[in-house]
Amino acid sequence: MIIAQQKRKENIVEYLIYMWQVEDLIRACHLNADEIETLLVAQYDQPEEVKREIRQWYQELIDMMRIEGVTKKGHIQINKNVVTELTGLHLRLLKSPQETVYGSLYYKTLPAIVQLRSRSGGEEISEIETCLTAIYGYLTLKMQQKEISAETMEGIKQISHLLAFLSARFHEEEMPGGRID
Repeated sequence: MIIAQQKRKENIVEYLIYMWQVEDLIRACHLNADEIETLLVAQYDQPEEVKREIRQWYQELIDMMRIEGVTKKGHIQINKNVVTELTGLHLRLLKSPQETVYGSLYYKTLPAIVQLRSRSGGEEISEIETCLTAIYGYLTLKMQQKEISAETMEGIKQISHLLAFLSARFHEEEMPGGRID
């Protein structure tokens, strides 16, 4: 909860990747509040009041995952909404004649996106969700200390640049008077 709040303020892409990781952690704990307490909440060096808020946050996420039917895979609606917002911004940036830098980044990244989408097994997801999924997959492989090809690393680098720019624009938009049309 604490990390999620901070990431939400600073970098929407990092926030979303973090929230996807939280969903997977909850699944790894079998959506069991006691396991989450032992493995996660107990590790926080926080006053009991803050730990109570963290417990409640995890419980609310567990409840959402159950209600929304994403206990095995998928993402809760609040996370899907962020992807939708990022996708909308992505499309607006591409249409904006002033956004030549974003357009250039996008077209430089497009071959990697096309390649990733061809491997997705026909699942219909947006280009931005494809990029986010690639970054999440890369981070997962890295944590597992698996080998990552030079080609994959180059694609991830391009995707990272695109998402960093998109994230920065997202936060600019959140500022008063910051909407990009």
